[in-house]
Amino acid sequence: MDIVVWLRSLGLGKYEAIFRENDIDETVLPSLTHENLKELGVASFGHRVKLLDAIAALRGGATTSAPSIDTAATPAAPGAPPQGRAERRQVTVMFSDLVGSTALSARMDPEDLREIISAYQKGVAETVQRFGGFVAKYIGDGILIYFGYPQAHEDDAERAVRAGLDLVAAIGALKTHAPLQIRVGIATGLVVVGDLIGSGEAQERGIVGETPNVAARLQGVAEPNGVVIAESTRKLVGNLFELQDLGGQDLKGIAGSVCAWTALRPASVESRFEAMHTSGLIELVGREEELELLARRWANAKSGEGQVVLLSGEAGIGKSRLTAALMERLTTEPNTRLRISAPRSTPTARCIRPSAR
Repeated sequence: MDIVVWLRSLGLGKYEAIFRENDIDETVLPSLTHENLKELGVASFGHRVKLLDAIAALRGGATTSAPSIDTAATPAAPGAPPQGRAERRQVTVMFSDLVGSTALSARMDPEDLREIISAYQKGVAETVQRFGGFVAKYIGDGILIYFGYPQAHEDDAERAVRAGLDLVAAIGALKTHAPLQIRVGIATGLVVVGDLIGSGEAQERGIVGETPNVAARLQGVAEPNGVVIAESTRKLVGNLFELQDLGGQDLKGIAGSVCAWTALRPASVESRFEAMHTSGLIELVGREEELELLARRWANAKSGEGQVVLLSGEAGIGKSRLTAALMERLTTEPNTRLRISAPRSTPTARCIRPSAR
């Protein structure tokens, strides 16, 4: 029985580390109570009820709306391919490691060390999930993370670097027995991912390719609280971040020299589109009708008739490019441009209005 997969099927994967650290398996699960779950750190009353309802369904074998552990067919992680089916994908892989863990283990009580490792793992998981990443594996105090699997985004490389920078701040701010520092390595490349490896709680979806090894080796190159990215990732993030060139790095087990960069902080750019197109734009083709529609709406706005235009479409279809083309037309006309900041999942809003001459 895979407790980890069961938790994920309930939408409670955030408690994986807690269950693992406290040796909660299928033999212990039926005995858990509200107080037990609260003591384990399941602070949410709703989550405790949800867990107990699912445990009751397991205990009684009843059919309820709550998912149950199926020993015959283990459900896949959300968004993952069906069991036994791997797929070829471009994935940005992050490897995070705790600095000085060996020294900590030598001078700390094991229970205190356990609290530190638990806080570190929880901090990483929460930050990574906020940026759409997937915690694939805990390897001691190292953590393997995928961006682009099971769910892919057009900006997975950017998400990974932003998550890495946020991780440094989040882990440094943890209230623990000793100050914590981490190292982060990030690389992007084609991999084969999705094969089920191992069994029970040790089961995981494996990844095959050079990219995870590059990420792990780059982590070793990083300074404490440093985020080092491969050239493959740097090409995808453009000028979105201020970077320090580390030159070519000879990494153990990796053929040839790998160009590496330290990500220092997000760059001060007006938009992601502009950061990715610093060398100029090619001519806009096939959008004459849309551009003329925007121009007519602008003319109406200038005459005092307010206009609102919603420009929507799939990622990468050219929304920002069309907006840039309108901006080019307005370079000789006085106007005021406003940008409305919004959460990552919300479209960016822009306001352009005529200015008094």
